[in-house]
Amino acid sequence: MTVPCTTASRKAGSKSAAPASPRAARRLRVLIRPAQAALSGLLLYASFPPRPLWWLAPVAFALLASSVRDMRPRAGFGYGYLAGLGFFLPLLVWTGEEVGPLPWLALAALEALFIAAVGAALTVVGRLPGWPVWAAALWVTVEGARARLPFGGFPWGKVAFGQAEGWFLPLAAVGGTPLVGFAIALCGFALADLARRLKRPGPKAAALAAVAVALAPVAAAFAALPLVSTRAEDGTATAAVIQGNVPRLGLDFNDQRRAVLDNHARRTIELADDVRAGRIPRPDFVLWPENSSDLDPYRNPDARAVIEEAVTAIGAPTAIGAVITPDAGRLRNTQILWDPRRGPIDEYDKRRIQPFGEYIPLRSLVRIFSSDVDRVKRDFGPGRDVGVFTMAGTRVGLVTCYENAFDDTVRETVTAGAQVLSVPSNNATFGRTEMTYQQLAMSRLRAVEHSRTVLVPVTSGVSAVILPDGTVTQRTGQFVPAALVAQVPRRSSLTPATRLGPLPEAVLAALATASLAAAATRAARDRLTARRRPAGFNPGI
Repeated sequence: MTVPCTTASRKAGSKSAAPASPRAARRLRVLIRPAQAALSGLLLYASFPPRPLWWLAPVAFALLASSVRDMRPRAGFGYGYLAGLGFFLPLLVWTGEEVGPLPWLALAALEALFIAAVGAALTVVGRLPGWPVWAAALWVTVEGARARLPFGGFPWGKVAFGQAEGWFLPLAAVGGTPLVGFAIALCGFALADLARRLKRPGPKAAALAAVAVALAPVAAAFAALPLVSTRAEDGTATAAVIQGNVPRLGLDFNDQRRAVLDNHARRTIELADDVRAGRIPRPDFVLWPENSSDLDPYRNPDARAVIEEAVTAIGAPTAIGAVITPDAGRLRNTQILWDPRRGPIDEYDKRRIQPFGEYIPLRSLVRIFSSDVDRVKRDFGPGRDVGVFTMAGTRVGLVTCYENAFDDTVRETVTAGAQVLSVPSNNATFGRTEMTYQQLAMSRLRAVEHSRTVLVPVTSGVSAVILPDGTVTQRTGQFVPAALVAQVPRRSSLTPATRLGPLPEAVLAALATASLAAAATRAARDRLTARRRPAGFNPGI
């Protein structure tokens, strides 16, 4: 009588310990991949300033690769889009600070399409030998496309811009943002490859190769450290950076343009008083931020008088950020070189102007969705010439705000002879968001990329002094008047990144294109082979 009872107990125990059904497992897998994809985007966002979590970026790439591995391109596109939303939605939230969520959501949705394209491409090259290399090249290629399309591109959020605190930063001096982005993506994709190989039985050589690939970018970054230098090649200069502050946050600060101008003039005169009292060394030149005078000093005698008083008081050539309003045509976002004796003697018009901020593409169409386009009553026009001011013997290159995100614009300024870079900006529109810290990190990368001191005058902060090794030696708070005075090195040598220009990106784009072609050829060959096999053919027999 005990045998049936024991048998029944075993059957019951076996039933309770049975594994989950294949359907339940499939449901779990369906949830895991989208979660991985979205998490990869969130981790990539978390690697950006003001958080010093740069090391999360390779982890993000590893998760992205795992989420699309062995999937079809359409599924890879969808998971890539989730990753893109996870990245861009929090990264760009500042774009809706004063105009509501619609522009923010539209921009994030558009930019996420580029990450979706990467997700689809990863599924295509994922079966090629050495796929992490091709995948990383694809990432850089798509970043390059995003920096150019549409409306001139939107490079904000390049993975390199999150690495100001990281180990990979010295690579900027070798190959600029494309090489830094390639290194981080390669490291992350190699980690995904390693994790996959460790899960499967097989020769250890393949796993060791994946480890070597993951470590190679780190080793290359340390090898590039000798290129990073703060040595003064052409002597030093004493620079002053003025942050006058604004009357109030948001778009409406422009309604008090005279107050903004007065704030910057007042802080400059206070600096002049400190110089005369011997508390601060006399600056060789002074930098005001973008929009420090939204009153055209050529058309407004009172604005001109305020500027002349301040510049005469400090007794040094001063770069003034002004809005020039000609009788006809477009406005100009201009830096004016103002000499204390001769007045305005040179100008630089911002060349990269911000779509939907400084000018409105498709204005009549966009107005259907948001009336805020009418805040920009008159479009700005782009300048043509590179801006380098000779200020008391120092060649100061001008890269105005949004231009700092574009590789070619910054490089052209350096190759035109800039010994020091200035990035005059106006971030008051974006309040206390992360935007100003994201932009400051760009300036730190540019300092290393071109081995130049970068001075950052901002209307409302954060203004900063950045040495050629990316170190921030002085910085202000936000929404406070301030003046930074620093002795900075002047440099004229060119880094490999400056000399090579777009070549590293072009090489990586060629690799990406070749990998897609190779994957397509391999897939076509496999399909042809499958069609030629006789019915019932079993290669394992």
